[in-house]
Amino acid sequence: MAVLYMLLVLFLAVFVAGFILLVMGAINFDFSNSEIPPGVNQPVKIRIISVIFITRAVVGKILENIGICSQLSFLRYMQNRKTLGGDPKLFIKDLCFETVPVRIYQPKASSASQRRGVMFFHGGGWVFGGLETYEKQCRFMARESESVVVSVGYRLAPEHKYPAAYEDCLNATIHFLKNTEHYGVDPANVIVCGDSAGGNLAAAVSQTLAGRSDLPKLRAQILIYPGLQALDFNLPSYQQNRGVPLLFRERAAFYFLQYLNGNASNLEEVLEGSHISIDIKLNYRKWVSPDNIPEKFKVRGYKPHVLLDCTTEVYETVKRFCEPSLCPLLAEDAVIQQLPETFLLTCEYDVLRDDGLLYKKRLEDNGVPVTWYHLEDGFHGIMNSFNDWLSFSSGKRGLDNIM
Repeated sequence: MAVLYMLLVLFLAVFVAGFILLVMGAINFDFSNSEIPPGVNQPVKIRIISVIFITRAVVGKILENIGICSQLSFLRYMQNRKTLGGDPKLFIKDLCFETVPVRIYQPKASSASQRRGVMFFHGGGWVFGGLETYEKQCRFMARESESVVVSVGYRLAPEHKYPAAYEDCLNATIHFLKNTEHYGVDPANVIVCGDSAGGNLAAAVSQTLAGRSDLPKLRAQILIYPGLQALDFNLPSYQQNRGVPLLFRERAAFYFLQYLNGNASNLEEVLEGSHISIDIKLNYRKWVSPDNIPEKFKVRGYKPHVLLDCTTEVYETVKRFCEPSLCPLLAEDAVIQQLPETFLLTCEYDVLRDDGLLYKKRLEDNGVPVTWYHLEDGFHGIMNSFNDWLSFSSGKRGLDNIM
């Protein structure tokens, strides 16, 4: 018995030591492969969050290796734990719009007129995120703007590939537009809003509904550091911010591929730009080009990228990257011209910065009113850590401007 006890203690000691070494190795890897630029807001906090993320990933991998659960399941569990109770100022209810789960936030205070409605699509690279993850932000939006906020729990990749997330967001929005009277919302004052992947979904939904004559027109779209194209991962912002947390260049491409195909088998081709033929790239170059990025956004460094061709086999696996419902930056002018007023937020230290700048130009060129707010000291995901000890003053400033 004593021998078994000693063996158990030894096993636990080895396991704990190995775990610590793995975590420390991951942290060292994170420090050596990431870059916190001098101008970023509250650099110590972003480093702490980055270390927390990488530590969670290591723990998830250990649990996967010993057969307890998958890494993906663990990371989602850690993100989506319910931590908030009721709210004295809001009615909060979970429903389904058709088959899509939603959470509705309605102000308790009476209103003399119909309220604004906000359809909110969360970020997370189409792989992470959910109703719990963005609970604080949605409560804040509903309270501060006195709006009815509908948070959409769309299906996630890689289990549910494109166009699942887009279809869920579209169907939920259509359902809401047809039933605004049930929630005291003005049908002419409905906004779509999203951050990161959610910004992509908001832009795609807005484009789809722009041509619908059987539904009320959207009042506006709010796009918060959206990812809008997967043709060029070598734009200036991708080069300058490739190692800046919380979204690395490689990770951005990985998420697009997870959403598209449920795997990242063509990651290297996508990163080097050999996934789309030169003819197609040249066709879209009028919209997706570093030439359309203002020069002041290139001063931190930019090296023009040589156009590479692709094989038919690779193109066949990623050709849907050319569909506007996946990459809204590629929509035709006739669609862009019909879009509603737009609020667009970008961050200087974000690989997706130039997606936002390119879309801003397209909207303005087509006569769409745009309010642009740029966080000079911001990074991708800066508004995710909201109203807690890891919140960022710059992120709060961005959220205040949205309201």
